[in-house]
This record gives sequence, C-alpha cells and structure tokens, in this order.
Amino acid sequence: MQLKHMNKKDYKTHIIGAGVSGLIASKVLEDNGYKATVIEATDRVGGRVKTDIVKGYHLDRGFQVLLTAYPYAQKYLNFEALELQHFLPGATIFNSESKITIGDPLRNMSLLLPTLFSGVGSFSDKLKILKLNRFLKKTTLAEIFLKTEITTLQYLLDFGFSEEIIAKFFKPFFSGIFLEPNLETSSRMFEFVYKMFGEGVAALPKAGIEAIPKQLKANLEQTSFIFNTKVETVTDDKIIFEDGTQLESDFIIIATDSSKLIANPKIQETEWKSCDTLYFETNTRAINKPLIGLIAESGALINNMFYHTSISSKSTSKKELLSVTVVKDHGLSFEDLKSCVQKELSHYCGKGTYTFIKHYSIPKALPKLDGLQYEKSTSQTKLTNRILLAGDIQLNGSLNAAMISGEKAALGVIQNLKSS
Repeated sequence: MQLKHMNKKDYKTHIIGAGVSGLIASKVLEDNGYKATVIEATDRVGGRVKTDIVKGYHLDRGFQVLLTAYPYAQKYLNFEALELQHFLPGATIFNSESKITIGDPLRNMSLLLPTLFSGVGSFSDKLKILKLNRFLKKTTLAEIFLKTEITTLQYLLDFGFSEEIIAKFFKPFFSGIFLEPNLETSSRMFEFVYKMFGEGVAALPKAGIEAIPKQLKANLEQTSFIFNTKVETVTDDKIIFEDGTQLESDFIIIATDSSKLIANPKIQETEWKSCDTLYFETNTRAINKPLIGLIAESGALINNMFYHTSISSKSTSKKELLSVTVVKDHGLSFEDLKSCVQKELSHYCGKGTYTFIKHYSIPKALPKLDGLQYEKSTSQTKLTNRILLAGDIQLNGSLNAAMISGEKAALGVIQNLKSS
C-alpha cells in the first residue's frame, strides 16, 4: 500500500483507549487534517479519570485533583468551562490528640496564624521549605527529569528536613499522591509535583474529574468512537478483538497498557500501584475549609480524606460527602475494611454517623515506573513505523504526562506520513 498517495482523511488511524491520552491524540490528528477511530473497552471516555453519580453525589473513581500549573492542561483544557473549584494550599493534620491546620500563608492569609502556631516541624523546617520553594521555582521541568533518581524519602532527608515534619506532613500528603506509604517514589516526581503545587492550585471541576475527558471529547468533530469493545492483540496493520473479529489499520496508537496487546521485547509488563477509596455521607464536617485531611499516625489505615461538600459541586444531596483514601496493603475483606475506616473516622473526626455510599477498589490506580521522563520525542513514541505508544505509563504517572504522550504519538503518525 502506498500511503503517501491517499487523502489525509482516508488513512485508517486507530487509537486504542479513550482515556485522556487517546483523546489528546485524536485532537492533534484532527487539528492537522486527519481523523481517527478510538476503540474503548468500557462504555465511555475517561480511562482512569471517571465520575459516577450515586445517590445524587458525583463520586470520582479515586480521589483525584487537577493541578492547574500543568503546562499541557493549560494548553488543552478550558479551565473556565470546567468551573474549577480550588483547594486551599494546605492541609489539616489529624493525630490522636488533635487536628492541626498548616498551609502556605504567602498564598492564603487565612492560613498564617494556624501555620505559625501549628507546632508541626521546627523553625529550621520552615526555613528549608522556603529554600525548597525558591530552588524549585528556578528549576525547569526539563532539568528536574534529568537529575539522578533517589527515593523521595531520601531526598527529604538529604535536604535536611526533620523526621517529625516528614512523618507528620510529607509522608501522609505525598503518599496520597504517589499511592504508596513509604515515599519510595522517584525524587523526580516529588520535585515535579511540588513545583506544580507551588505554581498553581489543586482543583476539581464542579461536575467531578470526568468533566475533563468529557470536555476533550466534546472538542472532537471528526473522530469516531467504538465503545464496549476489547482488543485482544495488535499487529503492524491489524487489530484483533476479543471476539476474534479483525480490523485493518494503517496506523495504531496504543493509548493504554500495551504489554497485554503486543509481543515485543521493547515492552515490559507494567507494574501498578493500587488504592481503595471509600465514600461516606455525614451530617457534619471535621474540616470546614476546602483542605485535604491527613492522618499522621503510622498505625492508621486511612491516609487522607476530603469533604467534597467543602467546594461547590453539581451534587444534589444536602448532607456532607466525605471521601477516604487507603494506600496501604491491608488484605482486609470489604466489610472489615469499611468497619475499620468507620472506626478511624469516629476516632479522628468525632463520633457521628458515617453512612457508607460506595467503595472503589482500584488495582491499577497509578503506574509504578522507574527512569521517569517529562516527555519523549515523536520518534521515541514509535514501536514500529505503524504502531505508536501513548499513555502516562510512557513518562510518569500524571495527567500532564498523559497529555504529552498523546500529543507526541499523534505527531509521530503525522511525521511518518510526511516521510512515507
């Protein structure tokens, strides 16, 4: 087949996976005069970024936030249309004796006095936080991802932070982001996420996190979608479905875990981090402001919590909605997990009614990666001349990485066509 003699829109380009990465790839192809067909195993777009409506509440599948400083989120999303609701730059820390609120008083003055009198960390720790802020403000994202990787825990110790502030703040806060309790995640990811928090805010769309992929899909005019269809195998010019049917293709972008779809020595099986998210309905809030709650005690099952009703949402129920995230390996049955979480909520947040709504056990919440990268060249996305790889698993576990990899894979298709 002489690909170069075909009209742009006649090329058969297929994208496997309708997550954020696949949607960005579709957009880039459309913007350059091409069109694609997206094949998705589930009933709608979003991938790991989905929201369900249960009992009038918008429940995200796992506690997720959008960091507004992500460069590619700024490039591809309309923040105003998403009706982003901002978190305060801080956290409320719970232990057996008390709850303490800390934050960045330079960005929100209401956090000044609570932070000054919190007792979390020494005066030296607070100076080191200012030093880290200044250092990362001057460091580019490209520079961060060229540094030697060590664990985040070792990074914090080397920087001189006390064991107290690591245990009471850094561990519970970043464990909730990295979805592992021991801060074994690469220091590149720590610097990247810390810088993004410092340069923007954490936010949620008013309709939940799935508003992001919904907006991306709404911007597509030429892309076709095939839902509820699982791909079994991919070859250079063919997609074979689970039911045995086949589809010929000129170019294939795999915007999901490719290790199960294609046999190639360049592809290693992806390891994943898991977590549990449980939603409860309550009558009162233990945190009145839009702040993440952190459990600082090492023996606790709960890592972090958030009252979603502390920000505006499209939910219609009138009570308080609380999400709880567990990142530890616990081996508990669902009933035991729910019971333990409810007991801890009563202990830390006060006795009351914590009515269970929904449990999400998420075995593939974040990819477990080494050698983290910020981006790849278009040529590096190519597994073969006709198969290209996308998804955050190609770079680092972030929404920004998903967008970058989708863009680069689409540009790789266009580059191949121009050189054919």
